[in-house]
Amino acid sequence: MRERRSPHKTRERTKPADNAAAKRVTLPRALSKLGYCSRTQAERLIAENRVAVDGRTVSDISAWVDLATASISIDGLVIAAEAKIYLMLNKPRGLVTTRHDPEGRPTVYDCLRNFDIPHLSPVGRLDKASEGLLLFTNDTEFAQILLDPVTHLTKTYHVQIDRIMDDEDIVAMTSGIRHDGELLTATAARRLRQGGRNSWIEVELDEGRNRQIRRMLEALGTECLRLVRVAIGGLELGELPKGAVRALTEPELQALRRKTGMERTRRN
Repeated sequence: MRERRSPHKTRERTKPADNAAAKRVTLPRALSKLGYCSRTQAERLIAENRVAVDGRTVSDISAWVDLATASISIDGLVIAAEAKIYLMLNKPRGLVTTRHDPEGRPTVYDCLRNFDIPHLSPVGRLDKASEGLLLFTNDTEFAQILLDPVTHLTKTYHVQIDRIMDDEDIVAMTSGIRHDGELLTATAARRLRQGGRNSWIEVELDEGRNRQIRRMLEALGTECLRLVRVAIGGLELGELPKGAVRALTEPELQALRRKTGMERTRRN
């Protein structure tokens, strides 16, 4: 008599085991984690029957693979994990945060010509008129955790405005300002310095609402003249020249991992 398979065993084959969750991932995610391409691009390659695992072509985008043991190839060529790269750019004003701009405008990748890394992506964005600290990496897991709202990673901005900010407006920014039906709040705000007609303020955010600081100032009847991101989670832009790029140091990476809880996850 043929032995019947229990439903429990069937489920085990279609889902990764709990104790291997860190290494068993879907095939598109595996290609992304290896730094070969994005998950969307990976799904396209799989659908085109160009991906093989341990010598066998895989056409199912929901297939699970073990990153510790699987041999993954694209068009017959085995791929290996790229070395993880972590960079900071002092973004100049006027560049858009995209790899290819349909309007032909200069992009942040113009500053990265010396880094021939296929899947080097920005962590978050700065709009065209904004400047300052922008991170790039091919470590998709690292980028996702930095961007996760749950981490509440603080971002610090120095902002030049067209007037002297008074105490009432500083309080309003940290209490919450409603703009287009949305409540926008800074975690901290303070005056930095002032001249005769304009001043600089420092604003901290722990959320990533679109154009948040500009919208808050607009609601206060204030024009934003310059907006420079100077720190992310304690990682400071420092004296990096405009348009220059440098690699993050190991202590800087460790500090970011501690702030986001990545270090605890890696130990577990």
